[in-house]
Amino acid sequence: MNEKTTTSSLGPMLLTFAAGAAFGAVVVALTTPKSGPELRGNLKDLARRAKERASDLAEDAGLAWNGMKERTVLAAGDLKRGMNDAADDLRG
Repeated sequence: MNEKTTTSSLGPMLLTFAAGAAFGAVVVALTTPKSGPELRGNLKDLARRAKERASDLAEDAGLAWNGMKERTVLAAGDLKRGMNDAADDLRG
């Protein structure tokens, strides 16, 4: 039961960390003295990396979701077999 609580709170914790890191990077980029073209280049690079990271996180979430669906289908099949076996035992 403890594992379920840890797993369910991991996603929001990682999202909060990523949002804080992105916010900190933007603050640093905007407060560091740079020329206009250099700052725009840095912001473009930052946006590109954020987009790649978001894509990676979305892919990981999709894989986790698919894995959860597969385990649910397997568990439902096991439950059905168990119920059928129990019913057969009761019939004699």
